[in-house]
Amino acid sequence: MENWQAVFSIITFITVIVVIMTEWIDLMVAALLGALILVFTNIMTLPEAVGYIGKSHGTLGLFFGVMVLVRAFEPTNIFSYIATQIVILAQGSGKKLLLGIVALVTPICAVLPNATTVMLLAPLIPPMAEEIGVNFVPLLILMVFVANSAGLLTLVGDPATFIVGDAVNISFIDYLGKLSLGGVISVVTVVVTLPILFRKIWHKNLENLAELPHPQINHPRVLIVGGVIVVFVLIFFVIGESLPIPISPAAVALLGAALALLLAHKSRIDSVHNILRDVDWSTLIFFMSIFVLIGGLDKTGVIKGLSGVLGLILGKNILLGSVLLLFVVGILSSVVPNIPLVVAMVPLLKQYLVNVGLAPAEVLSPDFQGQFPPEVLPLFYAMMFGATLGGNGTLVGASSNIVAAGIAEQHGRRISFKTFLHYGIPITLLQLVTSALYVLVRFLL
Repeated sequence: MENWQAVFSIITFITVIVVIMTEWIDLMVAALLGALILVFTNIMTLPEAVGYIGKSHGTLGLFFGVMVLVRAFEPTNIFSYIATQIVILAQGSGKKLLLGIVALVTPICAVLPNATTVMLLAPLIPPMAEEIGVNFVPLLILMVFVANSAGLLTLVGDPATFIVGDAVNISFIDYLGKLSLGGVISVVTVVVTLPILFRKIWHKNLENLAELPHPQINHPRVLIVGGVIVVFVLIFFVIGESLPIPISPAAVALLGAALALLLAHKSRIDSVHNILRDVDWSTLIFFMSIFVLIGGLDKTGVIKGLSGVLGLILGKNILLGSVLLLFVVGILSSVVPNIPLVVAMVPLLKQYLVNVGLAPAEVLSPDFQGQFPPEVLPLFYAMMFGATLGGNGTLVGASSNIVAAGIAEQHGRRISFKTFLHYGIPITLLQLVTSALYVLVRFLL
């Protein structure tokens, strides 16, 4: 491939990332324009671009399915009800309120993508905080930290986690056995810092609890059937890939979405049109566009060239490579959204392993369904922890951060880059250190 095409692909990718970081234009528009530029300059054809999107069908299917599933049950008001009960249970204690947010967000983010969870729960925080006389910005930031950290509890909890896990063909149940403890440690790290980073709220006694809104559950019979659907989805997330005919998490999520649409249509709690209209198409198009941009780097040989540099630096030292990757990816993920980062890093890391002879060339195939050599997996685990936890560093580090910032602005307050940094830097550094120790002790020593 000609050098100008490789250079142009790099410039396009970096420009898109910079535009996203500076928030000059909407991140979806930036990524879509970047992808279309590659097509119109003939660096790749439209069928090739669609092909790169198709290679990531598992990620897109999972996101779409979960978005539909969650949106279908919004009319039941279950999320508002649960969040209000958590605040009431705090009994006027700032300490209990903070711990209640952790207790609410952690289990939900273990099974739903963190950005989706923040979209659902974050709008509940400002009005409740106003009622009880607390600044809602720190509470929103805490919710984001917990959501990003709890995303490590399961394979489907964070987009970056799923992308890396899907790349090395790790099953849902294998993930639980090998990596979920690292997610627990990450959440505990957040809890330990609460009395220090959120000390004003921690020591505050809240008043006027009787004035809190008390939302009621709507359509209880529909909710019961919906609960059965959700349980079905969660069970097959766990056992689907170990069945005689394997079922991927994406297929399970899509089936759950279809059943939820059927339930909503038959019960008439909402129309299928309204549910599909409210799906976060912007996020889905953003992911598709990023996959095309990474495809441009792949087709023009940029990723292969960078993997050679990685090979020169690391050689075959898995221990050094794992620790270095965790911190480098963590730092990069704090300034570059973690989704495009891991999408770029996964093929680069695979190529590096092939170059130094640690993995067979077959792993480069998008259709590869085999197992990676066990000794190289810590590299991918380190990347997973670095990308997910690094997203806590700055306002632009993860999609859930941006969602929370948008909700804050809708309620009259702005989460500035500096404010988020005040909380994000200490949390991120602590989490990167504890996760590095976990990877070392669990897999390398």
